[in-house]
Amino acid sequence: MSRACELTAKAVMSGNNVSHANNKTRRVFRPNLVNVTLQSEALNQNVRLRISAAALRSVEHRGGLDAFLVKADTADLSQRARLLKKQVEKKLAEMEAA
Repeated sequence: MSRACELTAKAVMSGNNVSHANNKTRRVFRPNLVNVTLQSEALNQNVRLRISAAALRSVEHRGGLDAFLVKADTADLSQRARLLKKQVEKKLAEMEAA
């Protein structure tokens, strides 16, 4: 399992620890990933995702998983999230037509 957010593609970054004496040693910055279960209103089902805490706040801010997926760029999403986005858009189009 990769250390990357499934919704925002936030992944491990590298950088330096810099001491008071300005010595530099390599280190990694890992995203704060959490396993969450989010509900899709359009699909009427629960979805388990491994996302960053910042992405969870963004999902809440945008009004839920469906709104986040519709607005999200497809290139940033994981394979599972792309499939979910396609299903949500299809379902919303069906609801719009009916």
